Amino acid sequence: MKPVELINITKKYISKKSITVAVDEASFSVNDNEIFGLIGPDGAGKTTIFRILTTLILPDSGTAKIYNLNVVNDWKEIRKILGYMPGKFSLYQDLTVEENLNFFATVFNTTIEENYELVEDIYKQLEPFKNRRAGKLSGGMKQKLALCCALIHKPKILFLDEPTTGVDPVSRKEFWEILKRLKSQGISIVVSTPYMDEATLCDRIALMQTGKILEIETPDNIIRKFKKNLFSVRSDRMFDLLIDLRTFKKTETCFAFGNSHHAVVDVALNINDLKNYLESLGHTNVMVEQIKPSVEDYFMQLTGT
Repeated sequence: MKPVELINITKKYISKKSITVAVDEASFSVNDNEIFGLIGPDGAGKTTIFRILTTLILPDSGTAKIYNLNVVNDWKEIRKILGYMPGKFSLYQDLTVEENLNFFATVFNTTIEENYELVEDIYKQLEPFKNRRAGKLSGGMKQKLALCCALIHKPKILFLDEPTTGVDPVSRKEFWEILKRLKSQGISIVVSTPYMDEATLCDRIALMQTGKILEIETPDNIIRKFKKNLFSVRSDRMFDLLIDLRTFKKTETCFAFGNSHHAVVDVALNINDLKNYLESLGHTNVMVEQIKPSVEDYFMQLTGT
């Protein structure tokens, strides 16, 4: 019995002017004691899949099950065994930390004390602020409070929709450490994120774009599939450099990555050849190095964006 089974799920949004296919025949399953990631940019369909799996909306076609319970027919039973943390902070901002926790515990007919061992690590970080209104917390603390509320009834599976968006790097790191500890306590976790660096923190990932699931694999296996010659390139004129690399006949693809450009080039081309070519075009302080690919590099190659 899988924690999650999604089979050919489709969801469309229809307006007077257009039809938007938010999810296009998506299929995947989640294993016990696994962190499974839905990875993709805004508009990929991640949130729609989460809303279907958490019984908030109905699919147009296909089948979705949580521990063999159908999201359409068995929604009452499903809501008792899952925890859901939506992308937007949705707790009561005028209630204090402690009041929010007590409220959600009451909704599920439990108490903070009853399942304290599950939230102890997180609650200890929140305790100094227990009398502070939720709306006055920092971004990282808001996410920890929301996670506490999602865990208060000891769910079998946890759905986290872009939990670290807008959170500082330190809080992001702490949040993922919390997720690893929850996994070790036997909770299956499904998490979505637009941050490709977070993909490597999942056991398996599904790469998504425009409603379609492009590939499902472990992060390491995704990276191993990238067999091409990848260079990181910089110069004093980065915009012109991007254009020159893209128009170079020995460049397959080139994308901007932070303070450098990642270029896939002909296997016969070495670092000095590329550097000499760019300097002949007037670029100065050219730096070229061969690098190992990331999940983001593979995703860019896969989608061509």
